[in-house]
Amino acid sequence: MLGSIGTFFAERFRRWLPDSFIFALILTLIAAVWALFAVDVGPVKIAEAWYKGFWMLLKFAMQMVLILVTGYAIAISPIASRFIDWIASRIKSPVWVYASVIFVGQIFSMISWGWIVLTAVLARELSTRVKDVDYRLVAAAVYASFLPWHGGLSGSIPLVINTPENFLMKAGVLSEIIPTTLTLGSPMNIVINLALLFTLPMLFMMMRPSDDKRQTFDDLREGDAPAKPVTVEEEANSLCLSDKCISDMLNSSWIINGLVVLMGLYILVSHFWNKGFDINLDIMNFLFIILGMLAHKTPIRYVVAMKRACANVSGIILQFPFYAGIMGIMIHTGLGKQVATSLAAATSPGSFPIVAFLTGGFLNIFVPSGGGEWAVVGQPIVEAAKTVAANAGMTAEATQAFIAKVSMSVGYGDSWTNMIQPFWTLAFFPVVAAGSSLQARDIMGYTFVAMLWSFVIFALGVTFLPM
Repeated sequence: MLGSIGTFFAERFRRWLPDSFIFALILTLIAAVWALFAVDVGPVKIAEAWYKGFWMLLKFAMQMVLILVTGYAIAISPIASRFIDWIASRIKSPVWVYASVIFVGQIFSMISWGWIVLTAVLARELSTRVKDVDYRLVAAAVYASFLPWHGGLSGSIPLVINTPENFLMKAGVLSEIIPTTLTLGSPMNIVINLALLFTLPMLFMMMRPSDDKRQTFDDLREGDAPAKPVTVEEEANSLCLSDKCISDMLNSSWIINGLVVLMGLYILVSHFWNKGFDINLDIMNFLFIILGMLAHKTPIRYVVAMKRACANVSGIILQFPFYAGIMGIMIHTGLGKQVATSLAAATSPGSFPIVAFLTGGFLNIFVPSGGGEWAVVGQPIVEAAKTVAANAGMTAEATQAFIAKVSMSVGYGDSWTNMIQPFWTLAFFPVVAAGSSLQARDIMGYTFVAMLWSFVIFALGVTFLPM
């Protein structure tokens, strides 16, 4: 049954959904036409507003690129490989393979969304070491482990609104940062993440197929087993001319690398000692850069790791200027304010978080990037939240907490519909599907069930849990 559901949805998504860049263009045209009729501005002003916004998110786009590549670079380090090997050596039963992959994978996702590649390596190792593991289900567990990422340390929205001079502050939508104590550290976020962490493994254990329906990695294997990939260290060594070459001595100098790492660690310790749990995009990227340099030991190895990691960022680089252009239309034509007013009039403090959640989930189908989605809806959503809070007579402190809750609700929606939006399978499928006939549609039935279950957790959480 689950396989049929997966095939049904995958086939239709493959037929109906073009590349995500096409949706960036379509949404640009929708925003332009909407502004033309809704706020009575001419085409020239709309085009000017679009261009005015086009370059607003360059810093934000670079921050998003760094979140991905720095996390990915750590995930392919020798220490990460040893950790995966240590876990894999302790799992002996198929049922615990499914549970372990999604449990450990969720923890990885809470640290960095780029670490899904670590989960993919773990899944592949376990599936080749343990007999009778259904490879489709374990690959689905990799993707489902992505569900709590927006409530973790690399969640785009909570980090953006806690970053000084973020694009919402520059646009005058926010007057001050929203601290992570109100988002990532909130009771709502902690309870939702814990609920996902402990219930999803049970769900995947219950979804394991019967013996006659099971398809192992060997069943899906194509040709000979793939050669073991070249490690970062091996590639770095292949670039060396000789041990006595000055350039190679500098490239491979652990002393130079170590001194810079020590300086970085001092900055990080000072930051968290003085400011506590204060995480924003800048400090998170800096943390991952320093940890990556430490994990790879030498400059040249880290260069190789970052080069590999940068293969996954083309979508962010291409699409973010267009998301910024949509934001420009929203802000500079007055369309965003009108949308915010309509949202505020139709909702209340009790209903607005679930509306924000569903909005985030729907838009994620078309803009499969948490940061890009926030660039599109952040301004009207925050404006509406402020209006709802003012109408309810909230204090400044309560208003800030309400904005935090609504913002996190949008983030949860983004995570939620990833389970039927296969865009981010691109981040881990080169690892998990290598040498096999596995396709994204083979896992979508299982991730669809995970989406249904997570809806219960997310919806109850944003509706009833306090910040």
